Amino acid sequence: MKKKFALVAMAAVLALSTVACSSGGDSGGSGSSSSGSSSSGDVANKDKPLVWFNRQPSNSSTGELDMTALNFNENTYYVGFDANQGAELQGTMVKDYIEANIDSIDRNGDGVIGYVLAIGDIGHNDSIARTRGVRKALGTGVDKDGDINSDPIGTNTDGSATAVQDGSIEVGGKTYVVRELASQEMKNSAGATWDAATAGNAIGTWSSSFGDQIDVVVSNNDGMGMSMFNAWSKDNEVPTFGYDANNDAVAAIAEGYGGTISQHADVQAYLTLRVIRNALDGVDIDTGIGTADEVGNVLSDDVYVYNEEERSYYALNVAVTAENYTDFTDSTKVYEPVSAQLDESEHPTKSVWLDIYNASDNFLSSTYQPLLQNYDDLLNLNVEYIGGDGQTESNITNRLGNPSQYDAFAINMVKTDNAASYTSILSQ
Repeated sequence: MKKKFALVAMAAVLALSTVACSSGGDSGGSGSSSSGSSSSGDVANKDKPLVWFNRQPSNSSTGELDMTALNFNENTYYVGFDANQGAELQGTMVKDYIEANIDSIDRNGDGVIGYVLAIGDIGHNDSIARTRGVRKALGTGVDKDGDINSDPIGTNTDGSATAVQDGSIEVGGKTYVVRELASQEMKNSAGATWDAATAGNAIGTWSSSFGDQIDVVVSNNDGMGMSMFNAWSKDNEVPTFGYDANNDAVAAIAEGYGGTISQHADVQAYLTLRVIRNALDGVDIDTGIGTADEVGNVLSDDVYVYNEEERSYYALNVAVTAENYTDFTDSTKVYEPVSAQLDESEHPTKSVWLDIYNASDNFLSSTYQPLLQNYDDLLNLNVEYIGGDGQTESNITNRLGNPSQYDAFAINMVKTDNAASYTSILSQ
């Protein structure tokens, strides 16, 4: 299958292409379809398979799922990961590290374990969950409308912030205060969130203001986490924790990066394209997922869950620390239990339009898209990859010029509220 990347500057040419659907806590350029793929010209766009991935259609303020988008047609699904399970895992990982290193982690010996927190996107369910997970595990969370407040606090060196509270950890008969010293949404001047450069600047400001009070650095993702690690915490030997298990973050564990969370991107990428393959083939949606296909592809129930009511597949998360990081050094390797090639005579090549909300996003560009590109060949799918700017839906939807050219769509929205920006085009 021949693919090539196109620059955003080629938008005028790509306006003749269609857009795909995906869903959505962290790319890619765009590629062109090769000739010879089969398109279903007799199927209305509104009836073609649609998978939201990585950004789940939902209300960015309340987190309520957009069931209209998730039920757009009978072949619409979401693929992501279990955000709450992963968030709790990250928080527990940080707490366990503090307890295991309590004799050395309090850098200024004041009895207060101070941490700073890089928040990705205050309106993103994954970011909200990860912020809550850390605050829950460390005892710094306070209630807001029946759940832990996930708001950024600015600075809080005196413990007076109302969106958080001081927590405590008891180790060896001694009680330590745990305090969130500072947190902010990492949003750049152009409006892009989860911004690594902004995080690098933030740790510079925080460290110059209250340097030796910072005992731990926590981030909603590895892109921001590694920016802070490279800018400050590595040289100052301050453990830094991220999320996504990007290759550079996993490798950095050997240099003092505290840990990260693998959201089983290999399983997610497979599911993103497998549900499309199954829908196009007209077979049971569980084929090659919970039920082995004819070449043996199958997932065990300890790596994913399916919520039928939400029409959503969720990969399960794994903590990556100094104890096991060597098992996660290649984040773009396909998952062995689902690595068998499908027979093209039984599963003819189909054309898929797929967008990634931000071509500069570290996780999506360096991990998720390479995995998708490995799986698309195995599943006989000719995928056109479209990279957005991370700021506006129109940068992507403007390239939905001819949906009839494609057999299916996979969409990764900029904002979780904006599913209608895509479905309205497919409904025309």
